[in-house]
Amino acid sequence: MTRRSLTKRAAIVTATAVVALGTIGTVAATAGPKPAVKHAEPTRAQIAGLFDTWNKALKTGDSEKVANLYAKDAVLLPTVSNKVRTNHAEIVDYFDKFLQSKPVGKKVKTIVDVLDKDSAIDTGIYEFTLTDKATGKKRVVEARYTYAYEKIAGKWKIVNHHSSAMPEG
Repeated sequence: MTRRSLTKRAAIVTATAVVALGTIGTVAATAGPKPAVKHAEPTRAQIAGLFDTWNKALKTGDSEKVANLYAKDAVLLPTVSNKVRTNHAEIVDYFDKFLQSKPVGKKVKTIVDVLDKDSAIDTGIYEFTLTDKATGKKRVVEARYTYAYEKIAGKWKIVNHHSSAMPEG
């Protein structure tokens, strides 16, 4: 091979390498989907705090305000009723009656499980101080609870709420 052909071959190899590297760089820069913006999962404290929002709604005495914290197809298995509530109207009906006893809730024990950025479960024990409408006498009811929450349209909603009086209390 002549010197000229070696120089020409070296130039071709160099040019090919530059083009190849440029192409690889372009492909690497544009390949694959862009990473999604990761939304942080809620903390356990944030989920546990949803009870405070619910309890404040109880204190208003407004059953609609309480029921609006539930998803439209939520299921409520209430503490002081045998009837399963499966829609907004039934949940309002339950709270119309329950709020007459001026309930004040307090968590005794809470266990929060964050499932993902849009769903969580809060389970534990709470107690309610209830006031008899006729006599004004107060009584405390201790109950087990489970709230299943789902973020719907950017807001945490209760999708399932089970509450039952402690069987050994």
